[in-house]
Amino acid sequence: MSDPFANALTQLEAVGEVLHLNKHTIDSLGQINHLHKGKLSVQMDDGTTKEFLAFRSQHNDARGPYKGGIRFHQNVSEEEVKALSMWMTWKCATVGIPYGGGKGGVVVNPKELSQTELERLSRAYADFVTPFIGSWKDIPAPDVNTNGQIMSWMLDEYEKNIGQHQPATFTGKPIELGGSQGRTQATGLGGVYVLENFLKYFAEDNKDWAKKDKKDITIAIQGFGNVGYYFAQEAYQRGYKIIALSDSRGAIVNTETGFIPEQVMAHKKETKSVKDFAGAQNISNEELLELPVDILVPAALENVITQDNADKIKAKLIIEMANGPITPEADAILSKKGIYSVPDILSNAGGVTVSYFEWAQNIQGYYWTEEDVTNRLKKIMAEASRLIWHNFLDFSANQKNVNLRLAAYSLAVQRVVKAMNLRGK
Repeated sequence: MSDPFANALTQLEAVGEVLHLNKHTIDSLGQINHLHKGKLSVQMDDGTTKEFLAFRSQHNDARGPYKGGIRFHQNVSEEEVKALSMWMTWKCATVGIPYGGGKGGVVVNPKELSQTELERLSRAYADFVTPFIGSWKDIPAPDVNTNGQIMSWMLDEYEKNIGQHQPATFTGKPIELGGSQGRTQATGLGGVYVLENFLKYFAEDNKDWAKKDKKDITIAIQGFGNVGYYFAQEAYQRGYKIIALSDSRGAIVNTETGFIPEQVMAHKKETKSVKDFAGAQNISNEELLELPVDILVPAALENVITQDNADKIKAKLIIEMANGPITPEADAILSKKGIYSVPDILSNAGGVTVSYFEWAQNIQGYYWTEEDVTNRLKKIMAEASRLIWHNFLDFSANQKNVNLRLAAYSLAVQRVVKAMNLRGK
């Protein structure tokens, strides 16, 4: 299994070479400021007590308080949360929001817990991180297998611990507790904004596949949770053809008519999987990745495109909606094949951008309409896409083997380095 933190450091070193950063600077950027690690003791419904390993990684706060999600998953590890916190630093810098990177997680399969056990676990995690978080220190949010209800429990526990209301400490909350309009679909919608920006740039660059009518541009999406669903729904509503979808249990494809995402989601809610959808052919997740589509959207977990399958990828453009879905070795193979990949630190930054909006609204005690939120999101994603595209063109004119990831990372890393230098770090 590929080590995500080793991958994150490899990516950083590649950017360091492009930017001609010295070893001291790269080493500083590669350090995690704080790694909090502990065991949560949680009472089970049968009266027994179980322990769960928990983490909170805080990478770099030169540009502002740490920001990042909390995931409940059986494969959470120290290396994973460290990598994700570093990627969050770059993500926030890429879209120009005033945060550094953080990430948390608990080693647990939440499907094995009852609702009351899940609440106790959530409150135990909030107790664990209370000394390390705050609205101007570290602002957690939902991630894999966590949601607005879990943030509500955590916020309630945290506020009990500190003895006052402080809603800006957690984002991704329900509207009733200070959540933002437009947050639920923000990551998927932001990804579609990025897709449309880059299709425009590639069309201007005379790529025939980018010039096709929307109805003829085919999309395969691996992962049909919140992010994958809203990406599919927003893309479908704009006229793109969604021909393949998947979840953890399998995948479906229909090259003739494509799918209406709402119908597939209704089927998934009823049967617990996208498999066996009427008129579709069942395939594996691995087969979905290798379909001859225009756009491939990995929207599940990290490391799904590796050196073992990169050579089989046939998409023209990859929009990375998962965190770290492509290993550095695979990146090099895709670049040689002429396959473009818009990196996660831009593609899926819509979620953290609207989390920033939620935080700003909580700080002000003044709330915006959904139209305000989506208009501001569209503007931020468009400007970040523009800067990365121009970085890519500038680098490509001067050196070989530069891809969109290096173009994005160079923008982010330069912003973080500048902030560190201004602070005398």
